[in-house]
Amino acid sequence: MSDKLIRIFNILTAIQANPGISANDLAFKCEVDVRTIYRDMELIYLIAPVTNEGKGTGYRFMGRFAMTPLNFTEQESLVFSMLPSLLDKEKLPPGFETAYDKVMAAHRKEKSRRHHIIEDIADIIQMGTPAYRKESPNFLQPIIRAILEHRTIDTVYHTMSRDETTERRIDPYYLVPRDQRFYLIGYCHSKQGIRTFRISRFRKVEVTEELFDKGDFSIKKHLKNTWSIEQGDKNITFKVRFSADIARYVKEEELFVHPRMKDHKDGSMTFEVTVNNEKEFLRWILQYGPSAEILEPKSVREKMRDQLRDWLALYK
Repeated sequence: MSDKLIRIFNILTAIQANPGISANDLAFKCEVDVRTIYRDMELIYLIAPVTNEGKGTGYRFMGRFAMTPLNFTEQESLVFSMLPSLLDKEKLPPGFETAYDKVMAAHRKEKSRRHHIIEDIADIIQMGTPAYRKESPNFLQPIIRAILEHRTIDTVYHTMSRDETTERRIDPYYLVPRDQRFYLIGYCHSKQGIRTFRISRFRKVEVTEELFDKGDFSIKKHLKNTWSIEQGDKNITFKVRFSADIARYVKEEELFVHPRMKDHKDGSMTFEVTVNNEKEFLRWILQYGPSAEILEPKSVREKMRDQLRDWLALYK
């Protein structure tokens, strides 16, 4: 399936670069037989305004439709930039050099535009500063760039629990916003596994030239039954009753997990969900105070009662 998608993209690129290109020429470029091109075109007709007005006319886009800019990979850009040195200039047709310069100019302009967009996004997103630090550098721009370009980053990371700073090489996969913070989920080379990093704890971030492949990693599978961002090692099912005054607000919560909710005639709601981190879920429940009653499991209900006794003793 992936080969077919790549071939369809290559066909669309060839049509834009060579309006009127024939099925035979497309077959030659894609290294398939012409019947395969005809089958691919049946699909392409459904997703792009391509026309073929009759025998001998070839394929072209209708109207002013155009695909996105060149979007060269770094390797493609390097190969294309070396093209003039590999060709015999005396045998090149007139106009080659100006055409080549236009292509490279378009590539550089698009690359610059993408970098400006990333910078603008990073400037728009405002992050707080940890209470223990006077200032916190914003590393969103290089991290976003690394994620989009599939590039490994070299970092210096501070771990609060051990109060130590270590150098980490990370393949950045996803940025996840949680509770006014940003977290980076990616592959940590030193730990040889997927890890979660708080952005505010980075002391240094440098984008390398090394490319990475996420393989079959799925963010949805990785965060399955994860209430917020921290993952536990044991699933636990909670059943909570929310009073009528806050039930509708709970329904608007944006969650990774999929709770089962049941409305009651008095406006209250029963909320049932399975999570793998008890502490994170309880922190969320506590914000609703007496408007949220934990019904199950019984052990957590008893633990909450003991905690309330401790609070009463503290504030007596």
